[in-house]
Amino acid sequence: MSFKFGKNMSMMRFCFFIGIVCLPFLSQAQTNQDLKGPVITWEKVTHDFGDVFQGDKVSHVFKFTNTGTEPLVITNVEVTCGCTTPKGWPRDPIMPGGEGELTVAFNSAGKFGKQNKVVTVTSNSVGTTNQVMITVNVLEKKDPN
Repeated sequence: MSFKFGKNMSMMRFCFFIGIVCLPFLSQAQTNQDLKGPVITWEKVTHDFGDVFQGDKVSHVFKFTNTGTEPLVITNVEVTCGCTTPKGWPRDPIMPGGEGELTVAFNSAGKFGKQNKVVTVTSNSVGTTNQVMITVNVLEKKDPN
């Protein structure tokens, strides 16, 4: 009888192992199939300006595509401080397959050192990242003499 118990335990362990290995794939497939509606897909979600000097103004254009099944509507774009300015995002709905851009400007006046700024995009997008981020290293302003 203990031999059968050992075989059953081995089979149970094997089934448990297969379940653990396959579960992430099954849940991911189901999640992707369930996503209906607008989906904002960013070309890239971060941009590093590298080194800039205090007082420099820099900007970057983040590109995105509506990879969903319904029109994407961006209702607001928020930043974490006044040194970062969002501008140039589409105010009209972006149809499925359509593309758009969000320009983010950074003013380094009064800043020093490594800066990480998050920009939050409020939209009707489902199941995706609604944030982009810029990083920059602000160096002391050069002395003109």
